[in-house]
Amino acid sequence: MSVMSEESQKLTGKLELIATKSFAPYDDMYRVVDYLNKSLKDRQLMFGLTKDRESGKMTITIYEV
Repeated sequence: MSVMSEESQKLTGKLELIATKSFAPYDDMYRVVDYLNKSLKDRQLMFGLTKDRESGKMTITIYEV
């Protein structure tokens, strides 16, 4: 996984970027993102998770569909 650049965030098509937050690695974070996607899809929200290969930092991204 790699962190999305600002340019690629702007090119998300119909998805509107709401927020991003980077943090220290957390092994089970993908489970949290999966849970959020399943629980909030009816509210037109989508969550993404990336990991920077160099720093190891994770970034959660929230989109409105």
